[in-house]
Amino acid sequence: MANANNASQIRFAPKGKLSVHFGALPSASLPKAVDEDLTAAGFIELGYTSEDGVEITPKIETDELSVWQSSVPVLRYVKSASFQIKSTLQQVNATTTRLFYGAEWAKTTEKTKSGRDQYRLDLSSNPDLAEISLAVDWSDDTASYRAVIGRAMVSDRGSISLTRTKNQGLELTIDALDSDSLLGYLLSDDPSISPTPPPVIPPAPKSLTDSDTSSPIENPLEIGGGKKPIGA
Repeated sequence: MANANNASQIRFAPKGKLSVHFGALPSASLPKAVDEDLTAAGFIELGYTSEDGVEITPKIETDELSVWQSSVPVLRYVKSASFQIKSTLQQVNATTTRLFYGAEWAKTTEKTKSGRDQYRLDLSSNPDLAEISLAVDWSDDTASYRAVIGRAMVSDRGSISLTRTKNQGLELTIDALDSDSLLGYLLSDDPSISPTPPPVIPPAPKSLTDSDTSSPIENPLEIGGGKKPIGA
């Protein structure tokens, strides 16, 4: 049996980015290639993330069906499925704060005492749950990957720490919503994931007994159970 250990198939993600589109995009407008320009579809890059990068969690929760006639479950069925993205954004700007707070900044008529423009973001007591489209790109020197979620919402937000020695991080958890029976999809140019066709196993040779079911060919020299001499 061939050795399955292959170090060339180990992957890292030293390069990556998160991109968001405010408002869910239809399937036809979502990227179809791993290197397709996302800005053409209106995606906006979210910039630096924390050193932890991005966590991608696909999850399938199942439940079991028990019956009277058996002490063990007779089957399991899908209870729920999810596809979750979690990351802590490191840049504070109009895009990242809009995603984090679920609201947009607006310029006020008042200026600061120093004459600078001033902006205001209202936190509604009855906030709208806005949908987004999300793309996560990551790569190393061998291959590139892209995860695309057509419909998603921010499902959780972390707290912001205001300290002297630590920058403000915007921790976000984003969950996929159903979109044409999909939670999302992955794109890649990684040669190691190319589907391998199943090996062709030649049929086992048949024995004479299995393959030859016809009557044996009669010896032309044997007629009526007896042999006739040559030339008779």
